[in-house]
Amino acid sequence: MTSKIWGGRFSEGPAAIMEAINVSVDFDQRLAKQDVRGSRAHCAMLVATGIISEADGLAIQEGLTRIEKDVALGAFNFKRALEDVHMNIESKLAELIGAPAGRLHTARSRNDQVATDFRMWVRAAIETLDEELAKVQSALIDKAEAFADAIMPGFTHLQAAQPVTLGHHLLAYVEMFGRDRGRLTDARVRLNECPLGAGAIAGTSFPIDRHMTAEKLGFDRPMANSMDAVSDRDFALEFLSAAAILATHMSRLAEEMVFWSSAQFSFIRFTDAFSTGSSMMPQKRNPDAAELVRGKTGRVFGNLFGLLTVMKGLPLTYSKDMQEDKEAAFAAFDTLELCLAATAGLVADMKPDREKMHKAAAVGFITATDFADWLVQKLNIPFREAHHITGRVVKLAEGSGCDIGQLSLADMQQAEPRITDDVFNILTVEASAASRTSFGGTAPDQVRKQVVSARERFLKRSA
Repeated sequence: MTSKIWGGRFSEGPAAIMEAINVSVDFDQRLAKQDVRGSRAHCAMLVATGIISEADGLAIQEGLTRIEKDVALGAFNFKRALEDVHMNIESKLAELIGAPAGRLHTARSRNDQVATDFRMWVRAAIETLDEELAKVQSALIDKAEAFADAIMPGFTHLQAAQPVTLGHHLLAYVEMFGRDRGRLTDARVRLNECPLGAGAIAGTSFPIDRHMTAEKLGFDRPMANSMDAVSDRDFALEFLSAAAILATHMSRLAEEMVFWSSAQFSFIRFTDAFSTGSSMMPQKRNPDAAELVRGKTGRVFGNLFGLLTVMKGLPLTYSKDMQEDKEAAFAAFDTLELCLAATAGLVADMKPDREKMHKAAAVGFITATDFADWLVQKLNIPFREAHHITGRVVKLAEGSGCDIGQLSLADMQQAEPRITDDVFNILTVEASAASRTSFGGTAPDQVRKQVVSARERFLKRSA
């Protein structure tokens, strides 16, 4: 094939292997909507500045309208021979309106064109992910409200540490996902500058109005440097960085769901909608959805590391290596969108078992910190000394095969003679959780306040 649109200088077609490695339309056709929108804005600017005639501008806009409809309907025929989404649309425009189509690319390069399209796509992807994250937060907040007083063990080092409530535990993820939304929002602010009009590298001699195209496309301003505009992909890297952190948070929640739903914990149960059976073991109920959310995190990490590796050695300005940018962003978005939907479904579907959680919270001397705090508050003992006394009491309980609260007062007084039977009032898991009334603490009343605050901070802004 010898009739490439960028031909003229080239008399022979590329080798088959060159065409195979060079073609990008298989994946960059996802930018078709953005490409048409960018072309519309560019055409309007060319007419407004007198660079092309109103008649040619009208013909171009009418042709783009027809293409836009085909793209929306999934009826546009993308041809691999035309290399990328930009050439496919330009070729179709020429087929529809003839000679005026050739004027559309005036004062524009595929370099600034693709950078503009890609920024618009990432911007839309961020908006979609923000909406999906709000749904996950909503599911978590609803569940936290319903189980604001459900006692469970809180862990450090995966060892029983202190009693907490399930509501408090779930709200921790609401905060994490809130910061994920913040990172995505920040990334959107930084990417919202328009490369269009930067040309291939150095700008253009035509009297274009870059502020006009930036405004029409919803950007805050045109990019200030033409070389930076076409050569950098930090907006995609920032998007993928935020995506990787978000995936990490989903993976941590999924991991907890996996062991919470195991027979050894039995803290929660999933319905058949979010669990599967075993082909060999009839008793099994596997949390496959949670495991897959956890597993797919690796894909998102790979997308980030892949693009970092592509970009790390590139000199200014554009190099064909940068064609590798879009698949990473597309894949990360697809993975996150699916995993967010699965996570929201998992949270809504899980059925916590209050009794099992409460029973587990009574294991592992989990009120030891409460005992130490009592010594400080009631006997005015310095905390470090109280810590040592509590350690001796725990050792006594361990030797007796019982919990601290099951020791006799006489046993406790071996460690500290001034201990009174008032100490037993604080050694239940309910009393422990209820005492944590500091801002952000696990006391049920605090959790209910946090629920109200979380709805205000995270869900009203997305309504």
